[in-house]
Amino acid sequence: MKKGWKKPFFALAILAVCLIITFPVFWIVLTSLKPADEVYYVWRTTNFTLHNFYEAWKVPRIQEAFFNSAAIATLATVFSLLVTIPSGYVLSRFRGWAPRTWFGTIYLFRTIPYITWVLPLYLVTQYLGIFDTYLGLLLPHIAIHVCFFSWIMKGFFDGLDPDLENAAFIDGCSRWGALIKVIMPLSTPGVTALFVLAWLYTWNEFMFALILTGGRTPIITVQMAQYVHELGIEWHLMSATATMALIPCVIVTLFAQKYVVAGLRI
Repeated sequence: MKKGWKKPFFALAILAVCLIITFPVFWIVLTSLKPADEVYYVWRTTNFTLHNFYEAWKVPRIQEAFFNSAAIATLATVFSLLVTIPSGYVLSRFRGWAPRTWFGTIYLFRTIPYITWVLPLYLVTQYLGIFDTYLGLLLPHIAIHVCFFSWIMKGFFDGLDPDLENAAFIDGCSRWGALIKVIMPLSTPGVTALFVLAWLYTWNEFMFALILTGGRTPIITVQMAQYVHELGIEWHLMSATATMALIPCVIVTLFAQKYVVAGLRI
């Protein structure tokens, strides 16, 4: 009897969690399809329209924001992985003062809430002349990714047998050759999982985009907040923009779903 009631209870708990997670998304999509004067009467009317998407997308600044967000998310992810993969490999395979120092450094920066970096980063970007530029946004994201994902890559590499590398060394491979030819193909699920997580994090990030950008480099998360102004909140346009911003996330996740699941199981 104890086992009999646990299964339905567990199923109800999972269903409740799924509803809590998916209901806001459902409500945003539903609101994006309603006319401006009916966004507060979603359940009372059956009037739906795609005009909100047209109105939101025809604004050149929104189009530029989508392009900037996609470019920054992709570049930050690629460059951070170029650092994170060797970083995780060093932490996993090497011993000595250098790996310990590097581990202590990323551990220290990871324990500091990244929101406390915003003001110093603002002053630094202003001083270096990279405020409101791609570079001014890329560097903070890469730093965060390296501090966090180096730990995850270390776990991936710890799960791989070092004898595979030793066999490559016997065949004449260098350390870099063993990493590229032997370890990297075996780490594809983990690297893909990190790519997706890093891309989604950068695409959805708001605080850095708000503080470190101005009028030259619009970002989609910041542009969605512009629909809140002194005349009220344009819920229909905000929801339409948010729905369009969800589409790349869904595509990236579905495309790499099997790799993400496999990577998280390592």
